Amino acid sequence: MTPQDSQRHARSDEDEGERLDRELIELLNELRVVMPGVQVLFGFLLTVPFQQRFTTIDDFQRIVYFVTLLLVAASSAFLMGPSAFHRLTFREGQKPYLVELGTRQTIVGMALLALAMNGVLLLLTDLLFHTATVAIVVAAMVGLFGWLWFGLALRRRASGRTEW
Repeated sequence: MTPQDSQRHARSDEDEGERLDRELIELLNELRVVMPGVQVLFGFLLTVPFQQRFTTIDDFQRIVYFVTLLLVAASSAFLMGPSAFHRLTFREGQKPYLVELGTRQTIVGMALLALAMNGVLLLLTDLLFHTATVAIVVAAMVGLFGWLWFGLALRRRASGRTEW
């Protein structure tokens, strides 16, 4: 990011340091919103194999479970990455890189989380209903997550409109 790019994204009443501080605080606040849900989902998935009914699931459900578990673990790694990076590089002049890296890691973590949540829905819906219901529910939820978490923002970004 060039100094000119930084200034385009800074508010008129803040310098680059203030902008980076604000962006880091915004990033950390967003992560604080997401992390409890990730932790609850991960905890839930860790307990599933210890339930009696788990031994009755078929191979497809076992694979969906394992892939979903891996997606939640990977999501956790990406979403916690910015905090780990910040602690390891604290006061070493890495804030511009941290904000950029943290943004990318958060986006990847959210995408993995959306996939994991849909994996849980797939697993549970497959246990409860028939194939048609599974397909409809999972497709609808993939669409919902995709639109709310990514589509709206990408559409707005592509429009080029700004309000601040």
